[in-house]
Amino acid sequence: MNISFRQLKAFVAVARLGNLGAAADQLCLTRGAISQALKELETQLGTPLFDRAHPHLLLNSEGALLLPLADEMLTRLDDIGALFAYSGDSNGKALLRIGASQTIGNYLLPGLLAGLGPQWQLSVFIANSQQLAARLLAFELDLALIEGEVTHPQLHSEAWQQDQMILVASPAHPLALSVTATGKVLSASDLASQYWVLREPASGSREQFDKYLRPQLTNPGTVLELNTLEAVLNTVQQGLGLTLVSELAARDRLASGALVVLPFNQQMPRQLHLCWHRDKYLSAASQRFIRFCRMGE
Repeated sequence: MNISFRQLKAFVAVARLGNLGAAADQLCLTRGAISQALKELETQLGTPLFDRAHPHLLLNSEGALLLPLADEMLTRLDDIGALFAYSGDSNGKALLRIGASQTIGNYLLPGLLAGLGPQWQLSVFIANSQQLAARLLAFELDLALIEGEVTHPQLHSEAWQQDQMILVASPAHPLALSVTATGKVLSASDLASQYWVLREPASGSREQFDKYLRPQLTNPGTVLELNTLEAVLNTVQQGLGLTLVSELAARDRLASGALVVLPFNQQMPRQLHLCWHRDKYLSAASQRFIRFCRMGE
């Protein structure tokens, strides 16, 4: 058997992207070259690796068995290239695909990346927790820093940092004015029938709202869903409603007075996680990144 790296690169690209054209564009090859490489690989293995549903190629059970092994081979090849490409410096340019939930990506990851130094080559994908899990499962990311709970059996998840969820509103919001005047600490009954500005259901912060607050609200009121954290905070800042948000995300607006914390009679901690696929080969760069994250706990 004479499987080539060219064939494995074509296979992994099609497995991740789902069609020949996108894979060809990514690898700077023709569709014909990608198709030929796949045909050669399937011939050598004696089995189809995809179900053809034009124009898509869907990974079948045999392809799913090959994907982690092919990904490992290509990652090891990258490790070899990084090891010798910079005059024998083992800390040469590291290639790493990182995912981050929006709060982490916007408020924690920049400082983390600055601490890594300039010798890294990074591709960062910021999305909600569900999208990051899907990309880890498809081997499209090496690692992800996720706000939500990660329960898929194929994903390894370890506690990384603690976060705190807080209730915030515009200083002009009626509930904020009442709290300022009376010094009252709010309970769930005070939040009935309020207008809420929240992230979409697949997000980490919405997961926290559903965990801590929704079960206590006999009448949760109206919910406006927005799919970015900045949109949520900007809308609340305009006085439209309340939101439950990470203290990290609201810190600057709280300091400037654009938003205020609504005292609540319950602490709402949140665990942030570092995740990767259990079958994913961890490159030298991945292992160094994991060690760096663990040191910063």
